[in-house]
Amino acid sequence: MTPASSKAEEKKAKGRKKKASQSAAPASTLATGESAAPSGPSVKVVFLGGLGEIGRNCAAIEINGRILVLDCGIMFPEPDMPGVDLVLPDFTWLFDRADRVDAIILTHGHEDHTGGLPFLLREISAPIYGSAFTLGLARNRIEEAGLISKTSFEVVKDHERVKIGPCDVEFIPTTHSVPHAMAIAFHTPQGVILHSGDFKLDLTPVDGRRTDLARMGELAQTVGIRLLLADSTNAEHEGYTASESSVGSSLNAIMATRPGRRIVVACFASHVHRVQQVINAAVASGRKVATLGRSMAKNVELARSMGILSYPDGTIIDIRDIDDFADGEICVVSTGSQGEPMSALTLMAAAKSKWLKLGDGDVVIISAHPIPGNEWSVGKVIDGLHRQGAEVVHSEHEAVHVSGHASRGELRTLISVTKPDCFIPVHGEFRHLVHHLELARGMGVKESHSLQCEDGSVVELSSEGIRRLQSIPAPYQFVDGNVDDVEHGVVRDRKVLAEEGMIMVIMTVDLHAAQIVSGPSVESRGWVFAAEADAFEVEATEAVRKAVLEALEGDVQDTDLLAREARRALGRFIGRRTRRKPMIVPVIVAI
Repeated sequence: MTPASSKAEEKKAKGRKKKASQSAAPASTLATGESAAPSGPSVKVVFLGGLGEIGRNCAAIEINGRILVLDCGIMFPEPDMPGVDLVLPDFTWLFDRADRVDAIILTHGHEDHTGGLPFLLREISAPIYGSAFTLGLARNRIEEAGLISKTSFEVVKDHERVKIGPCDVEFIPTTHSVPHAMAIAFHTPQGVILHSGDFKLDLTPVDGRRTDLARMGELAQTVGIRLLLADSTNAEHEGYTASESSVGSSLNAIMATRPGRRIVVACFASHVHRVQQVINAAVASGRKVATLGRSMAKNVELARSMGILSYPDGTIIDIRDIDDFADGEICVVSTGSQGEPMSALTLMAAAKSKWLKLGDGDVVIISAHPIPGNEWSVGKVIDGLHRQGAEVVHSEHEAVHVSGHASRGELRTLISVTKPDCFIPVHGEFRHLVHHLELARGMGVKESHSLQCEDGSVVELSSEGIRRLQSIPAPYQFVDGNVDDVEHGVVRDRKVLAEEGMIMVIMTVDLHAAQIVSGPSVESRGWVFAAEADAFEVEATEAVRKAVLEALEGDVQDTDLLAREARRALGRFIGRRTRRKPMIVPVIVAI
C-alpha cells in the first residue's frame, strides 16, 4: 500500500485544494428539490455504524472502487455489556478493501465520531482530513496508540473544497457542542451527497460561527442536493434547540449568588465553548479556575494555543494550588459529567479524589445531560455528591446545559433549504431515525426517494435513482482493556455469570473400569445463598453421579461426552428445582 504521507504529498503536488465552485443546473429541475439525474458511474454509501445507536458513527462513500471513510467513532458500553470498555464498528468491510481507502474525513472531534481511529489505523494507512481543532483532538488518541506513522493530518478550513480520491469534498461550517464542526458535501458523479454532521441552528453561538445554511441553499439552487444524510439525535423534540450562549447567563447567576463558596463545574472536555463560559463566569465573580482531569487540561491547552479559548493571564491555576485561595475564589472545571468510572467527578463523589475533598458549602454544577444509557451512573454520582454535603445543580434545576443537536424545527429548516432529491436519516437510535424519516416525508420528500437504513445497510445512487443493495455484517465489536476483539459469546457468558451465577462439577473417572474414582464435587458461585447451597449441592451431586454412571455403563469412553451428560443432568436438576439457568462447567478427568 502507498504510505499515507506519500499520498498526501502527491495530492499536494497536484494542487489538491481549490475554492468551491459549482456549475448551475436548470432552475426547473430544482423547484421540487429534484436535480437532473446524473449519467456518471453509480455511488455507494455503506453504513458501518451510528444508525440505531448513539455512537459508532462511521460510513463509507465508494466511487469507482475507491473509498472515502466518513467519521470513525466509538460507542460507550450499555448496562448489558459487562466488562466492556468501548464498542466499535465492525471494520471488516474496510479492512478487506484497505488498499482502496483514499482518506478518512472527520465532521468534528467528538469521541463518537473519532474515537475508533486508533483501531482502524492498525490495518489501514490513509490521511485524515478535518478542521485544525478536530485533528488536534484526534491526534492525541492516535499518538497514544503509537500509530502516527500510519496517517497524515490534513487541515481544512471553512468553505474549503478539496480533491480527495474519487471526488471533490467541500467543508461547510456548522454549529455544534464542539468547536469547528463541519457538514461535508461530496461532489460525486451522481451529484452532491450532503452529510449534515452533528449540528444545530444557533443564531448566537459563543464564537459567532453559525451553520452555513446560505452555502447549503446555494448548492441546492445550483447543482442540487442529490442525497441528504442528516443528524437525527433530537428528531423527537419539537421546536428549536436553545442557544449555547444561554448557558452563560445561568452560570453567571449561579456563581454571583453563591459568594464565598467553592464552585465545581463538570462538563465534556471537548465542549470548549462551555468551558469558555465557565471561565467567563468565574472571572466575573472573582474566581481563579483550575482544571481537573487529564483530557480537560489537554483540551484547554490545545484550544488556547489555537485561539479558540481566551482568558486573562493568571486566570488558570494548578489544581495543586487551590488550597492557597479562599473557597469563594476558586472554580474547578472537571471531567466526569457522564459518571464514568474513575473520572474526576466520580472520584469526588466517592470522597476518593486526590486533589479535591468536597464538603458543606461546595457547589457542584453538572453542565451536561446524561447520554442515553448513562442515567444510572450519573444518578449515583449525584447521590454521592449530596452525601459529601455539596449542593448539586444540574439541568433539571437550572438552564446549565443545552443540546448541540438540532430539534424538529431546525430539521425542517434544513430540509426546506437543501431541497434534497433523496434522504436518509443518520446518527441516532432507531426511534430517532423513524421520526426523522416521517418529518422529511412530511416536508415533501418522496417515499420512494427516502430510506430507513440501519448499521450494515448499503445504498446505491445511480441514474435510475436510489436503491438498497445487500446489507453487510455490522455487529458490535467489543473492546475490553487491551483486547479489541472480544467475542459476543464472551459478553453473553458474562451476562449469564452476572445474572445466574456459575456451578462447577469436578470428577475423576476410570474409563476402563467404567467407574467414578472421585467426586463428583459441586462448587457454586453466585447461584444460591450459602445457607441453602449445601442441601442443593448434595442433591445435585447425586443427579450428576447417576447420569455419568449410566453413561459409563453404556460404554461411553469419551470425556467430552461424559461432560455433556453431566451438564445435561445438572441443568435439568437446577431448572426443575430453582427455575434458573446458571453457567455449568463440568470438568471430567480420566485415568
